[in-house]
Amino acid sequence: MTPDFLASLATQFPSLACLREPEDLIPYSFDGTATLQQLPGAVVFPTAAAEIAGLLKLAGRSKIPVVTRGAGTGLSGGSVPLPGCLVLCLTKMNRILEVDERNLALAAESGASTADVALAAERAHLFYPPDPGSMKISTIGGNVAENSGGLRGLKYGVTRDYVMGLEVVLASGEILWTGGKCVKDVAGYSLRDLFIGSEGTLGIITKVLLKLIPKPAARRTLLATFDRMEDAAEAVSAIIAAKIIPCTLEFLDNVTIHCVEDYAHVGLPRDAAAVLLMETDGHPAAVADEAAAMADLARHHGAREVQTAASDEDAARLASARRTAFAALARVAPTTILEDATVPRSELAKMIGFIQQTGARHRLKIGTFGHMGDGNLHPTFLTNERNHEEMHRVETAMKEIFDFAVGLGGTITGEHGVGLAKKDFLRAALGELNLGVMRQVKAAFDPGNVLNPGKIF
Repeated sequence: MTPDFLASLATQFPSLACLREPEDLIPYSFDGTATLQQLPGAVVFPTAAAEIAGLLKLAGRSKIPVVTRGAGTGLSGGSVPLPGCLVLCLTKMNRILEVDERNLALAAESGASTADVALAAERAHLFYPPDPGSMKISTIGGNVAENSGGLRGLKYGVTRDYVMGLEVVLASGEILWTGGKCVKDVAGYSLRDLFIGSEGTLGIITKVLLKLIPKPAARRTLLATFDRMEDAAEAVSAIIAAKIIPCTLEFLDNVTIHCVEDYAHVGLPRDAAAVLLMETDGHPAAVADEAAAMADLARHHGAREVQTAASDEDAARLASARRTAFAALARVAPTTILEDATVPRSELAKMIGFIQQTGARHRLKIGTFGHMGDGNLHPTFLTNERNHEEMHRVETAMKEIFDFAVGLGGTITGEHGVGLAKKDFLRAALGELNLGVMRQVKAAFDPGNVLNPGKIF
């Protein structure tokens, strides 16, 4: 970053909060992804789309790369800075702008936390379903940019399914609005969908219009205990095959169970090979029927015990076992690498078995948990980045796991995005033609390659 650019920044935006000293930049030099860190040239905190438009015009003229950042909870290196880049941190743009109960919609600035969005919907007796594990601190703009999932993704879908409209600042400095409150709108290309999951490479999302839904009337939570991981996987396939779509169908293996118990003392059985957290919601009668059917199917497929939460507090306790999994695993080793392989649900047993075999073959400790109901598994490597020989084994194992997932008809990421961490695997997952078309889209929106360069491709 040149002195001339910094001087222009100070002159054109005299009231803009800006960090330049190396010690001040350190918190913005990494995100939630292990082993990735790089100091930017400066960090600014815009408060309006018009300000961002001016910043992008200045950066474009000066050929300074721009990386957008929210809370920094991403797990693929999507908001890790480039050397000398300008980081636009949008956490000051954090207002809930509107809750429209007549149209079941909510508008928010991109820096609003996911938890604040969910709470605003709750206060209106409505429901915003996407619930990424980082929802207490992650921002809604970051959720859109990464197309985040969550525990309720099986029944309710991911962030993309709730985005009705977006305000986006383009690389040119123009401010684009795409979408709106109409439930049906097929006028022209769906530009909105291009920006969802684009990881800040096509434009900077500044406002989000979200769909809300009525709050479910009832909910029931169950925990099934298994002596074989393969039985847990088969139980999930049986539940889906029985045309039951639970709100939540989550999985923890034995390594994760021990870590959660050491950390949160939830009361999980330490001798279990796996547990399934199952939750159904909706009309009270349907909830009772689905809960009973899931319990029967779990037992039929080898569950030695199925607990049903006796109260809301008990349900929250059981759910906390899954929600604390990453934090619990992260305490065990100096470096925690959380991965994100996804396969068709019919292939879950094969995928889980392969992950176990791969860990044993490469002498690695891997804890596996995830959204088993939608085939999204999180094999988590407990390692030490200072041990270069072990890290080489981690990289080899990771590639084998991704290759196996793709071979089963799966993908290299279900909800974390590509960013820096996964871009080397993208060609094998998508093929050259898909990758080429994506590059053309990137070139059309950002011909100067200013926005988050080096990510995805």
